[in-house]
Amino acid sequence: MDKLCREFAAGGTKIGELLLFAGPAGMGKTTMLEQVRRIAGARKDSTVLFARGSERQKREPFRVLRQLLLPVLGGLGPDERTEVFGNWYNIVAPAVGLAPPSDEVERLDPQGVHDGLDFVITQLAPRRAPLVVVIDDLHVADQESLAWLSSFAVRARELPVLLVFAYRHEFDEEARPFVQQIEERAERRHELMPLNPLSIAEIVHCEFADADDAFCRQVWAVTAGAPFDTVALLREVRDQKLEPIEENSPRLRDLAAAARGQGRDYWLDKLGPTVIQFAWAAALLGTEISEELAAAICTQGPAQAAQSVRELRRLRVLTSQPNGKLEFVHPLIATSIYQSIPAATRTGMHGIAASAIEDRGGSLLSAFRHLLETHPGEGDDNMVRKLRRAAAENLAIGAPDAARRCLERALAEPPDIDDRAEVLYELGCAALLTDPESTANQLRRALDIEDGLSPDLRVEAVFRLSEVIAHGGDLNGAAALCLAESERTPEGLGRVRLLTAHLLYTALQRDEDNGPGRARQVAELVAQVEEESEASRPVRALHAWDLTLKGGPSSEALRAAEDALVNGRLARSLGWTNTTWNFELPALLGLCFAYNDELARAEKLFSSAILEFEIAGRSGAHRGFAYFLMGFARLRRGFLPEAEDFLRRGLRIADRMGTGLPLQWNLVGSLIDTLLARGRDREAWEIAQKYRFSPPYHQTALVLPDVATIYGKLLISRGDYDMAVEVLAETGMRLDKRGWRSTVHAPWAGYLAVAMAHRDLPSARKNGDDAVARARESGSPSAIGSALRLAASVWEGMHAVELLQEAVTWLGRSPASYEHAHALVDLGAALVQVGRSLEAAEHLYQGMELAKHCGADGLEIRARNVLASSGLQPSRALVPAKVTLNQQELEVAELAVQALPPQRIAERLKLPVSVVKQRLAAVHRKLGTGPEGLADALGLPTDGPGLPD
Repeated sequence: MDKLCREFAAGGTKIGELLLFAGPAGMGKTTMLEQVRRIAGARKDSTVLFARGSERQKREPFRVLRQLLLPVLGGLGPDERTEVFGNWYNIVAPAVGLAPPSDEVERLDPQGVHDGLDFVITQLAPRRAPLVVVIDDLHVADQESLAWLSSFAVRARELPVLLVFAYRHEFDEEARPFVQQIEERAERRHELMPLNPLSIAEIVHCEFADADDAFCRQVWAVTAGAPFDTVALLREVRDQKLEPIEENSPRLRDLAAAARGQGRDYWLDKLGPTVIQFAWAAALLGTEISEELAAAICTQGPAQAAQSVRELRRLRVLTSQPNGKLEFVHPLIATSIYQSIPAATRTGMHGIAASAIEDRGGSLLSAFRHLLETHPGEGDDNMVRKLRRAAAENLAIGAPDAARRCLERALAEPPDIDDRAEVLYELGCAALLTDPESTANQLRRALDIEDGLSPDLRVEAVFRLSEVIAHGGDLNGAAALCLAESERTPEGLGRVRLLTAHLLYTALQRDEDNGPGRARQVAELVAQVEEESEASRPVRALHAWDLTLKGGPSSEALRAAEDALVNGRLARSLGWTNTTWNFELPALLGLCFAYNDELARAEKLFSSAILEFEIAGRSGAHRGFAYFLMGFARLRRGFLPEAEDFLRRGLRIADRMGTGLPLQWNLVGSLIDTLLARGRDREAWEIAQKYRFSPPYHQTALVLPDVATIYGKLLISRGDYDMAVEVLAETGMRLDKRGWRSTVHAPWAGYLAVAMAHRDLPSARKNGDDAVARARESGSPSAIGSALRLAASVWEGMHAVELLQEAVTWLGRSPASYEHAHALVDLGAALVQVGRSLEAAEHLYQGMELAKHCGADGLEIRARNVLASSGLQPSRALVPAKVTLNQQELEVAELAVQALPPQRIAERLKLPVSVVKQRLAAVHRKLGTGPEGLADALGLPTDGPGLPD
C-alpha cells in the first residue's frame, strides 16, 4: 500500500500490482484480506472496493462485480457518470445493478459487456486512484465476474490499482482457464499453510494467557494448525468453561470435531429453534443480507428478527456492515449453517425467498436463483412464466448462461404442452451468440414438435437455425433448410423471407452450380414483391449485389442499391442490429457502394455498423465483421494505415472466436492485400503462413474480396509466377462460370497478365486487354483505371504510356487514391523509359506525394528511386511554408504574430475559441514551428500586441 500510494503521488499511473492469497479453507485468507482492507481504509489517499464470492450466489451473473462496483458507481454525480461510462451506460449499468435492463435490447453479447466494463474501470481508476480492489473467496465468484476479472488482471499493471484476491484451489472446471490467467499475472502469490505449534500456542495464549504448553500442543494437534479451526475450538473451550490445562487436553478432540462439523444438531443446540430459523434465512441470501428480507423468509416479525440478529451477533455468527446490511463473520460459518438446513425445508425457503424478493420490488434477476432451487415436476405455469421472464432479463444484461439455466429449469417444470416448443425456441436463442451447437440442437427440437410454433415463430426459428448453420460455414445446408421450409410455408412475408434467405446463402457459397440462374430468380422475386413493401428491401439489396458482381453498368447496380434503401437510409428490417435479418444483407448493400466507387456512402454505412454494434454490446463476430467492412472500404480508398488498423482489430476478435471461420478469412485476405499495397511483402507472406492462407481456402463460404486473386497477387510478389498463373487462371474459370465479371471483386485477369508476361507475352497482353474490356463494361472509374494500369505493365514504349495516361485520367475521377498514386508512378517510370524525363518528373512527384499520403511506403520508395536513377531531384523544390496554409488558417496566424491570445483572436474574427485553437494547431503543424518562430515562418514582422480596431 505504501509503495502504491508513494508511486501514485510521484505521478505514476502504470503502477498496478496483483497480490494473491491461496490455500485450503480455514487457513486465514479472510483474516488476511480484512487486514488489507483495514490498512487501505485507514489511508485518506486511496479508494477500497470489496466483494466476496458466495457458494449460494455463484450462479447469479455479475454478482461479485455488482458488490464491487455498485457502491462507487452509484455515488457518481451526473457529469462524472457521463465521463466514466461514455457510450457504455446502457450496457454496463444493468450488469452492475445500477439500472434495470433496457427494454430496447433483446440480448447483449457478453464480450460487449466486458468491453464496456474495461472502459468504465479505465475511466474510474484514475479518478479514484490509487484504487485497491479486494475480493475474497474468488473460487466461488460467478462465472461472468470471474471472466472479466481475469482479463482485468492482465491490464491492471497499466492502472494505479492494487488487486488483492483470495481463494481456495476449488474452482469449477470451466473456471480453470480464468484462474490460470490470473495466477500467471500475479507479481506475488502467497500459499497459506497450516501454522506451526509455536504460532498456535501464541493464538492460545492470546485467549488464555496461562494455558499449559501441553494444552497448546494438543490444540495444534487436533486442529492440524488451521487458524479458523483453532479459533472455533478456543471459543468452545471458553463456552464450556474448560480450564486450559494438560488434564483437559483429551477433551479437545471431541470439542474440535463438534466445532468443525457444525452440523444441524450443533447449530440447533447453540442457537435454539427460533434463532436458527433466521440464521437459515440469512445463509440462504448469502452476502449483503437484508434483515427485513431474511425476517420475511423465516416469517419473523420485526421484534423477533431484531432479537435473532442480536443473538447471532453475540455468538459471532453475523456482523453488521457500514451500509446497514448483515454479513456472516466468516464464509465457513455461512456454508455450515446453509448445509444444516433440512433438504425439504431448504427447497421451501428458496421458494419463499423468491416471492419475498418480488413482493419487495426486487427484480427477477435477484430472485431467479431461488426459483432454480425449487423442485420441478409440478407443472406450475406461473413458475414457467417467471423463469422465461428471468431468462429474458439475463439475456438483456449479457448473461446467456444464466438465461439457459432458467429455461432448462422451465422445461423441467414442465411447461404446458402448447408452450414447450416456444420454450425450446427461447432456449436455442439464448445461446445464439455463445454456443451455436446448443442453439442448433434446441431449435431443431422446437421445430420437430408438430404445430408447436405459430407460423410466424416457425419462420423465425428456421431463420435462426439457418443463421447458425451458415455462420458455422455450412452455407449449402442453410440454403437447403430455407428452401425446404419455404415450400411448406403459405404465401406471404414469411415465405418471401425464407426464399430470400435461401438465395442469399446460395450467393454466399464459394462454389455455385448455376449462378446466372439464381440471379434470375432474385430478379424475378424483385418483380413479384410489392415495390414499397418492407419485404422488398432485402430482395433488392441482394439484387444490387448480383448486379455488382455481374460487372455490368455501375449505374444499374447503384440504382438497385438505392431502391433497397428508404430515403437514403437502411430499412428498419435491414438495420444492423435488427433481428429480422442479420448483418449480411446490409453488409452486401454497403459493399455494392464500395465496389462501385461510392466509398463515402459505404463508409457511412460501415461506421454506423460499428457504432450500432457497440451500443448494442455486440463485440464478437458482429463488430469484427464491421471492422472488416470499414477496413476494406479504407483499403479501396487508399487510406492504408487506417485500413490496416481496422483489419487488425477485427482479426483480434476473429482469433478469439476460433480458426478457419469465414470472418477470419475475410480479414486475413484484406490485411494481406493492404500489406502488399504498403510494400510490406514479407510481412504479408508471414501473415499468410500463420493463418494458412492458401488453397483450398475456406471450403464452403465465399470470402470477400476474392481470396484466390489475393493469393495470386501474393505469389506474384514472391516471384512465383508459374503458380500465380495456375491460381489466377482457375479463379477466372470459376468466376466466369458464375457470371461474375467484376474486376473490383476479383481483378484476376489483370494480375494473370502480369504473371503470364514472364513466360508468354502475347497471351499476357491478351489477358490485359480482356481485363480492360471487363472493366469498361462496368463504367466504374476505379475499375477501368486499375485495369488499364495492369494492362500497361505488360507493354513498353509509347503504348504503355498511352495506357497509363488513360489510367491516370480515369483514376483521377475515382476515390481510389492508392491506385491513382500507383498509376502516376508507373506513368512517370514509363515516360522516363521513352526519354521524356522532364515530363515524367511531375507525375513521379505527384505519385510519390500521394503514395506518402496513402501510407504506401514501398510505392513512395520506388518513385524516389526512379527519380534518382533519372538524374531528377528526389523531391520537389520546396515551396514557401506559408503557401501550405488555407485562407482561414492564414488569418489566424497573422493575428497570432501580433501576440494576440486565442480569446482576442476569437473576438476579432467572431469565432468560437475552440475553432481558433484548432486552426492555430494546424498552423504550427504545417509550418513546423511554435509561437516564437511564427513570424519568421510567415515572413512577417513582429509588431507586438495588437490593438483593438
